[in-house]
Amino acid sequence: MYESRTLNLKANQEKKREANQTYTHLTELIERIKRALPSDGSIEPINGLFLHRVSAIKANHSVLRPSFCLIAQGSKEVFLGKERYQYDPAHYLLVAAGLPTTSQIIEASKERPYLSLRIDLDPSLVGSVMVEANHPTVVSQTDVRAMDVSSLDSALLETVLRLVRLAESPKDAVFLAPLIKRELIYHLLMGAQGSRLCQIAVPNDQSHRIIQAIERLRKDFSQTLKMEHLAEELGMSVSSFHHHFKTVTAMSPLQFQKKLKLQEARRLMLSEHLDAASAGFRVGYEDASHFNREYKRLFGLPPIQDVERLRETSRDTSEQIISLVA
Repeated sequence: MYESRTLNLKANQEKKREANQTYTHLTELIERIKRALPSDGSIEPINGLFLHRVSAIKANHSVLRPSFCLIAQGSKEVFLGKERYQYDPAHYLLVAAGLPTTSQIIEASKERPYLSLRIDLDPSLVGSVMVEANHPTVVSQTDVRAMDVSSLDSALLETVLRLVRLAESPKDAVFLAPLIKRELIYHLLMGAQGSRLCQIAVPNDQSHRIIQAIERLRKDFSQTLKMEHLAEELGMSVSSFHHHFKTVTAMSPLQFQKKLKLQEARRLMLSEHLDAASAGFRVGYEDASHFNREYKRLFGLPPIQDVERLRETSRDTSEQIISLVA
């Protein structure tokens, strides 16, 4: 009985110690991101490390790369097809393939801005760490969804914090950042999403083909690709291709391609100042009215109104930055 109570006491003390450590690390991470970003925006202080600050609840459409995503303050939900993934400072998001997603920041304000970071994951680096760590390279025979959320432990958080600290020491970052990234990958491999991370470096036969298809669709999204021809190129039947593609991405190949087209059209209108018809044509839409309908269905507004809203938001942010500098 005495030994049992002693063990329980030690376990409770360890949990309390880890909770205190996590709180301390998160508090420091919040302050460091705030220092790096005194106003809303995004920066890449170290190659492959991106910091973000947002002061209002907002939606975003983007193509995620293979990456590790962590929130220091606030919360966010990410939609992959019809599936919803929500995470916060107690969880992290791991993405194992380039995916077009819709996200919604659901906790953010000027008083408590949404603060987050993303660390891109290089497949060759993941493979290298797997070899050095003697991690089993047994290839799963089943497809794995290319995105998921897991609980964040103190060891993983502490590793991320050490990488963020290097943002204020550029000379040290040149040497130490690659080492810390390897350590981060090691912790991820040993954690709940190790099998998903392995898919980045050592995909099974079907997943490898789907990753090839994803890259082909991303590269040639503006072209008219017949999915039966793409399936044939990959050595798969059309039904098998559709099944495995949706298992990995939560979308059909056509839905995936459509999202890529519309997100690129939006970028063209914002960055290159193309009109809606020209942007639609550039990404493969020959019918302007068809393009307008699909654009509104994804982004909630017709192209002209949506782009003007985004530019207005950008102007407001720029004015805030100028006032801070002045």
